[in-house]
Amino acid sequence: MSSIVSYVKLDSETLEAVLNLHERYANGVAGGRRASLKFVDFSGIDLSGRNLADAELTGCAFENAKLIKTIFERAILFACDFRKADLRGARMAKADMRGANLRGADLSHADLTQSDFREGEVAVADKKNGMMVVKHRMRPGDAEGTLFVGATLDGSKFNGVQAKGADFQDCSMKGTKLTGAILKDCNLAGADLQNADLTGARLEGAHFEDAILTGIALGYSKIDPKMAKGALGDPSDSAKIRAIQLENMANDHQTWWESNGTAGQHAKFDGEDLRPMTSTFKGMRLTAISAVKCNGVGVRFLSTQLQGANFSEADLRGACFAGADLRGANFTGARLKKADFRNAKLSPLRISADKTKATDFTGAEMRYANFDQADIREAIFYDADLLGTSFRGAQSTGAKRGKSPTAEGATAATGTPAAVQAQANAA
Repeated sequence: MSSIVSYVKLDSETLEAVLNLHERYANGVAGGRRASLKFVDFSGIDLSGRNLADAELTGCAFENAKLIKTIFERAILFACDFRKADLRGARMAKADMRGANLRGADLSHADLTQSDFREGEVAVADKKNGMMVVKHRMRPGDAEGTLFVGATLDGSKFNGVQAKGADFQDCSMKGTKLTGAILKDCNLAGADLQNADLTGARLEGAHFEDAILTGIALGYSKIDPKMAKGALGDPSDSAKIRAIQLENMANDHQTWWESNGTAGQHAKFDGEDLRPMTSTFKGMRLTAISAVKCNGVGVRFLSTQLQGANFSEADLRGACFAGADLRGANFTGARLKKADFRNAKLSPLRISADKTKATDFTGAEMRYANFDQADIREAIFYDADLLGTSFRGAQSTGAKRGKSPTAEGATAATGTPAAVQAQANAA
């Protein structure tokens, strides 16, 4: 932030007192007080892990500050200077970051869900009259050269942001507003841009290899096909028509289950494009389905019963399995980047009195997946890519990670509905 505004420098004792009072406030503890620290100089300071949720921090300088996993949720960070700050894993959901400067900062794996990074009006001291007269000018958010690798930007407002050369690799950017953004030479490889608005964005030299581009709005902006190899576009018309049949198959599977195999039919979604059925499976009983090599990107299996299901080699990037029962499921070789398994049941499925079947993620690509509060007891994660994966509060007794001792993979639970149900109920 190039201005001549005079920043306030707090001594360590005063700052610690203010932070402690604010953390009491943020945690709902009696005697707390919300921090109001406008134009304070935090340059080079270490506030890693501190709770500054809802704090008023307008115009503060955090240049070169260490802010790893710092909580800035809903904080007012208007016109703040975060140049070269270390914000890895910071929680900044719904923060007001209009006019902020993130140039050269590291926000890898940070949560910027629904944050506002649009153009903001910045107060600048008049050069002739010093601080006596304050003028205002509009300044867009500056993220040139910023690292957002693996960050979550879902629903954020990045309209008009200047982000030349920024790295958005593997980011979740579903519904992000990027109208008029300067994204020249940016790395968006592997990013999930479902329903993002890129109208009028400058995309020269931007990389979109292996990105998810379903439902994006481009207007007159163009993505160079040579820079988008392996990118996933919208479902085909035939896939949309096929979705009606697949929904009937799912309903038939429930009938098959409830009738113990005397009616309906066991569902097989092998190789199918399930994306047009985004929320169809929510809460359904789909125990022991086969969905090998299916395309389930972004599909919601919220609270679905999927004991013993076979998702081997499926593309399930950004899929939601929150609250689902996945005991004994097979995810070997699956793509699960940014998948949501919060509160899911992933413990073993009991097959008999002396035999169980573990949930298997051997060889799965699951960067930045979320297993918070999940039950992953005895689950197998051999040879899985777990970079940035979150296991906060997970029950993990007996979970297996590292190099696989064998090359053997798991299979789906089999048998009649009664047999599989007995496996599930016995666990």
